[in-house]
Amino acid sequence: MWLVISREPAADMAYWPGRLGLAVVDAAIWPLMWIVLVLRAGVPTGVVGPAAIGLCVLIALTRVHRALFANHRYRFSTWRWGKIVAALMLVGLVMKFVMV
Repeated sequence: MWLVISREPAADMAYWPGRLGLAVVDAAIWPLMWIVLVLRAGVPTGVVGPAAIGLCVLIALTRVHRALFANHRYRFSTWRWGKIVAALMLVGLVMKFVMV
């Protein structure tokens, strides 16, 4: 049996001055960080390294395109992943104080 569940599309994001510029920076910086990680890998990457870099460039272009031309649909990655990283850092800080 095949069960199909359709969700409503996400609501448009609110516009505020400076959103376009920050969205373009956010869209470009995350794939560029992945490219830097691939380039600084301590092991030979062979054919996977250039393929990963090409994929990152393609992802960066699509994200920048969405940030520029469909800004009402762009969601900030820094905000999404920043909350997770901050929570993990808080857990590490609490563990550090508990272990002392």
